Amino acid sequence: MTCKGSGLEYRRATSSDLPACLHVRGQTRDNPLTPDYLASLGVTTESWGPLVDSGQSVGFVAEKKTQLAGFCFADTRSGEVTVLALLPEFEGLGAGRSLLHLTTQILFSSGREEVWLKASPDPQTRAYGFYRHLGWRWNGATDEIGDQVLLLRA
Repeated sequence: MTCKGSGLEYRRATSSDLPACLHVRGQTRDNPLTPDYLASLGVTTESWGPLVDSGQSVGFVAEKKTQLAGFCFADTRSGEVTVLALLPEFEGLGAGRSLLHLTTQILFSSGREEVWLKASPDPQTRAYGFYRHLGWRWNGATDEIGDQVLLLRA
């Protein structure tokens, strides 16, 4: 799949993409998490790879030529979109929307009627308006760090 005008190509993510994904996650504009910080939480290529290889963690990557521009992953067991990350220079091209759509469609195609994610409740963050514009709605719940649980129905 190609995003018109952006030069981005989309494909299913594999465990071989994970080192680049971890790098991109540390370069995002809002809420960057470095590979070292993620490792302190137990998120490494070694811990994440088997989840991708088994199909428990599914997602897509966006690339321009050989550069990873962004990615999105979800947990097929829980229905949670666990991460959406995009390099700042690829914002505003529809890549985040496309990655999120492709990934949620995997969850919906497995019979789920609703998927969820956690996002900042701060209206000043880009994610706040982004998810709501795409139809995600707060269910009234927050997690231990104050992020809101947002739902999207099929």
